[in-house]
Amino acid sequence: EPHPAVIRHIMSDAVSMQIYTDGACSPNPGPGGYGALLVRGDNCRELSGGFRNTTNNRMEIFAALAGLRAVSGQDVGPITIYSDSRYLVDMHNGGYAHKWRACGWRLASRKKALNADLWGELLELTADQPITFEWVRGHNEHPENERCDALAVAARLQDNLPPDEGYETLAAQPVAEQLDLFASL
Repeated sequence: EPHPAVIRHIMSDAVSMQIYTDGACSPNPGPGGYGALLVRGDNCRELSGGFRNTTNNRMEIFAALAGLRAVSGQDVGPITIYSDSRYLVDMHNGGYAHKWRACGWRLASRKKALNADLWGELLELTADQPITFEWVRGHNEHPENERCDALAVAARLQDNLPPDEGYETLAAQPVAEQLDLFASL
């Protein structure tokens, strides 16, 4: 049964969509998975997947991307993405990802921004769209968050997981080459 906040939101705007997300990785870095629930009215769709070597933060972003990719190009109305990841929610809502992109994927400290490949895609998918990000407390009996966590954990435990090309390619590069790669994004 949907969380009471979801029921209120659905009743107030029947064409809106809620995307609940979570990522899991153990150890970190290591095998990782993501889970997402797409809720629109009475319809609910589950998405999940995993990678053999990645990070928890990448899986948190990837969960949001999976949900947005699934509805890309569709007329779904306003979308709210719910995540227990402060990294995802705060970096997006605070405008940090936009600033990193404008500075060639560099932080204010001039260090390279991590996960630029995923942040770049997320910014593209959210550009000029009525999409908001909201933080929810994880592992706090929030049914949709708990389901996304279960999907993410199950996905990371699968055999023969594919590579997370963005992570593995970058992790294999010497630091100087990593910086050149980010400079070209």
